Amino acid sequence: MTKEIISNAVYTTKEAEELMKISTSTMKRLIKKGLIRANKVGKQYRIMGLEILRVLSPELEKKAVDSYLDLKDKVVKNIDKW
Repeated sequence: MTKEIISNAVYTTKEAEELMKISTSTMKRLIKKGLIRANKVGKQYRIMGLEILRVLSPELEKKAVDSYLDLKDKVVKNIDKW
C-alpha cells in the first residue's frame, strides 16, 4: 500500500525512511551530507513532507547525476595528468 506524502506534515526519520524506501544508514548519510534538510528536536530529527517530496523529485536526481558526472570528468582529467 502506497502512502501519500503530505507536504506540510512532519515525519520522523523512520517514517521518512519507509516513505522513501531507504535504509537507516542511507537516511543518516543524506542528513549528514545535507542532501535532505532535517531539524533536530531533542535527540531525534524531524523532516518536513515537502523536503521528502523535493528529494524524490526527478529534477534533483538529474542535478545529482550531472554533479557526479562533472566530478568524474575532473578526476579522470587529473589522473590522466599523472
